[in-house]
Amino acid sequence: MDLTPSPKAAEYTDLMTTFMADHVYPAEPVYLAQREDSIANGNRWEVPPVVSDLKRAARGMGLWNLFLPDSTDPAHGLGVAEYAAVAEISGRSPRLAPEAINCAAPDTGNMEILDMFGTPEQQQRWLAPLLAGETRSAFSMTEPGVASSDARNIATSIVRDGPEYVINGRKWWSTGAMDPRCDVLIVMGKTDPNEATYRQQSMVIVPIDTPGVTVLRSTSVFGYHDQHGHAEIDFADVRVPVTNLLGEEGSGFAIAQARLGPGRIHHCMRSIGMAERALDLMCERAMTRETFGKPLARQGVIAEWIARSRIELDQARLLTMRAAWMIDQVGAKGARKEIAAIKVVAPNVALAVLDRAIQVFGAEGVSDDTPLAEMWAGLRTLRIADGPDEVHLRDIARLELRDQLTRLDPGNSGVR
Repeated sequence: MDLTPSPKAAEYTDLMTTFMADHVYPAEPVYLAQREDSIANGNRWEVPPVVSDLKRAARGMGLWNLFLPDSTDPAHGLGVAEYAAVAEISGRSPRLAPEAINCAAPDTGNMEILDMFGTPEQQQRWLAPLLAGETRSAFSMTEPGVASSDARNIATSIVRDGPEYVINGRKWWSTGAMDPRCDVLIVMGKTDPNEATYRQQSMVIVPIDTPGVTVLRSTSVFGYHDQHGHAEIDFADVRVPVTNLLGEEGSGFAIAQARLGPGRIHHCMRSIGMAERALDLMCERAMTRETFGKPLARQGVIAEWIARSRIELDQARLLTMRAAWMIDQVGAKGARKEIAAIKVVAPNVALAVLDRAIQVFGAEGVSDDTPLAEMWAGLRTLRIADGPDEVHLRDIARLELRDQLTRLDPGNSGVR
């Protein structure tokens, strides 16, 4: 594994760094002011105008759809490891930067599966507007009342009725569905509960304005509601054409796994970017605030926090970059153990750094006068979203035991 950035990766990371300094950071207070005005006027989900300004600037610099290696808009051809460095930089401003370059979740994952599994007609109708940044989308998999980390629990039914599928069920945490630009949902449900365990689920494309789709509310994250929302949605006898099926019947679980692999790299690198910004803020605060007659930076415990944060962030980045490199080499399936490992490590390391930074800021750290509290809230969800830590740890243990058994007994198929 060579950690030297390719010329192309170096070019895009330099561009992204310039974009952040010239456009994103100056736009942050503008965005907050516009959001406050919208909320005060009863339009919580309205898109602040500065977002469109940033998207135009990003596209003009060629910073567009960089997450999708096969994208032809533009044909940048970045690999997963090459894009990872850009994702980290974007994480330093999680509200604005990922969307500005059209690399925000859940659209990235939805675009990936439309790119991999969509028919030409599906791609023209739904993928093209997403790639152009004209629309947004949501992914409806998680359900209230069940442990959705185990896909076998999903209860939403997708029943074929002649040329249509009829969908009944309730989803929540459909991130992005409150955004007025959201026009399509990718919904996972059961098409055949009698099939083999991981062949029961399918995914269908559901326009959000389809009769029977009711967006009930947005669920808060530690009291925060971002502009895109996390919707609870009811599906009551929702009918869509069978041509809206993604892939084939029974392939929903496999598609979900394909969607989550590269997406976890994006999440982890953005987490590291958030923590890097928190470390910057912590160092600045420690050098400019005095307690007991000397700067905070000269207090032994604060110096240790800064040192540990640097060590832990570099370790998490190296592990994440190794996973990204392996995806480029052997695919997401071949890097399954490494992807699970970073999904545990990166959010936990980032949370530890955020926690130290909040502590250094004291009362200001838990307020909205710094980005730390909101970043912490967003990062804490990542220990649950895309699979909780405990599921990933279980998978790592199973894979490690399987590998150990295979080394001891090449004929052994592993641990079940």
